[in-house]
Formats: sequence, C-alpha cells, structure tokens
Amino acid sequence: MTILNKTNPLILEPEWKKISLPKRNTQSSCQENQSKISKPKWLRVKLPTGKKYTDLRNLVDRYKLNTICTSGSCPNMGECWAEGTATFMILGNICTRSCGFCGVKTGRPLDVDWEEPEKVAQSIKIMNIKHAVITSVDRDDLKDMGSIIWAETVKAIRRLNPKTTLETLIPDFQGNENIIDRIINVSPEVVSHNLETVRRLTRKVRIQAKYDRSLSVLSYLKEKGVNRTKSGVMLGLGEKEDEVYETLDDLINVNVDIVTLGQYLQPSKKHLHVSSFITPETFKKYEDYAIKLGFKHVESGPLVRSSYKAHKHIN
Repeated sequence: MTILNKTNPLILEPEWKKISLPKRNTQSSCQENQSKISKPKWLRVKLPTGKKYTDLRNLVDRYKLNTICTSGSCPNMGECWAEGTATFMILGNICTRSCGFCGVKTGRPLDVDWEEPEKVAQSIKIMNIKHAVITSVDRDDLKDMGSIIWAETVKAIRRLNPKTTLETLIPDFQGNENIIDRIINVSPEVVSHNLETVRRLTRKVRIQAKYDRSLSVLSYLKEKGVNRTKSGVMLGLGEKEDEVYETLDDLINVNVDIVTLGQYLQPSKKHLHVSSFITPETFKKYEDYAIKLGFKHVESGPLVRSSYKAHKHIN
C-alpha cells in the first residue's frame, strides 16, 4: 500500500515509511551484544588444506554432494576428510522441531525422497569414504518418523560400500521402541543420540525434547545389543560444572560407550546466545573425569563436534 507525499502529492511513498520501529528491549540487546564478543584464540581455525581435502572438495562441488561437513562449515572438515570420514544428512533440510541451538530450518518438510538412500550410497562411493556418519532432521510429521528411509539408507550404503563402517546419529523418535528397532536391525557399528545439554537447560535448548527420554533411548539401544552407543553435549549455554559432571554420570549409568563435549557456537542472532567460552583447560578436566567414569572414548575440546574422530569409535 502507498500514500501521497505531503511535499509533492504526485509522488507516492511506501506505507512502511509511516511505521515507527519498536524500541529495542534490554534482553535482545544483551543477546546481540553477547553474540558480538570476539571468539577466543583457541577457537580460531586454519582453513583446510592438502591434496586429500582438495580432491574431495572438488568431487563434492562437481557432483553437488550433500554433506553436513560443508553445509555446516564444520571446523574439523579438513582433518576428518583426510581420514576418510564424512557426515551426511538425510530426510531433507527442514526439521519439524525448533531447537534453540540448531541452524537447520524449522517448518513443514518436503515429501520423502525415496531415491535418497541410493544417492547417499553413491556419494559415499564417489568420495571413497571409509567411515560415514549419517544423521537426519526430525520428521515428527511422518508416521514412521523417517525410520524406513533410515534403514534403507544403511542397507544401500552396505550394498555399494561393503567396507565402509557406519555411525547413525539418530533423533529420539519420540522414544518409540518399535521405530528405534528399525535402526538396531540394520546393525550400524555405532548408534548415537545426542543429549545436547544438561538437564536444567533441556527445555530451553531442546524445547520439544526430554532429557530423560533421550537417556531412555540410549539405554534401550544398549539393552538391545548395540555394540557402541554414543552421545554428545554442547557447553557454553549456561550450564554449571557440577551439572556437566551430573550429565556424564547419567550417560555412563545407561552404559553409553562414547561421549563428545564441545563448545556451542551461535548459528545466528536468532539462536541462543553463547553464555561463555569454555577454556581448553576446563575441557581437559571434563575429559579426565569422563575417562575415570569408564567411557571407552572421550572427545572433549572447544572444536569437538559429534562426528569428530568418529572413525576411531567403532573399536
């Protein structure tokens, strides 16, 4: 809609010029200022280099392959690719949940692409991946929550890449054990499900998830004979040290084998702000505690992500 210009009635002005902008509230201002704090030196990353990385990057660009490594700008991409590891996301790029930490779009997902399992398997073959991590958006809109595509993807990868080992980083599937069984039945070497944060912050960080439900999923996986179970936690969201220790205790109590601890980084100004940058010394302290608890593998550091050194976690 437009209005007449008071100075010159022949000139039309857009309606938006009449609207006064609302005053910035203190909370959003603090959050914006927080997001502008300079990252500490230990979070600075060198650009990936090397022939292996360059070759894989060229393949990804040439064949338009969809990896989380590239779309998520993972800081460890060069290191992981050099070791023959890559992460792929299935079931589209629109999630039915709206977690405050996650950069994936929220909304109504597109229809399931039933050719996706073969596409992912082909991508892994083209890239000559030795260890693949498969993850997905949440698909609460589907009766099977996407579990059939999950299972078919693992089967397709096995057919085309019999020597490639697999980690499946799964949603909670609302705790539905019949659906979780579809993942268990295709026998990935590692099944992971991220707790993401401490109990107190779960509603804030993962609004549609439940802390105890995630623990139940991890417990069920182990009870059903999964060889290696794994979970990840982000730090810097406002958790206290004793809460981190409690979370590690909770994970070992459901027999989780592998745990990853890394720094949360804000994807955009609309997401949860970074409450603090955890020092490498503190990450080392958490690592030492986790090792004493009996985890088989512990990855703890500012740049650690769920799939960091994933190829080592199968043993």
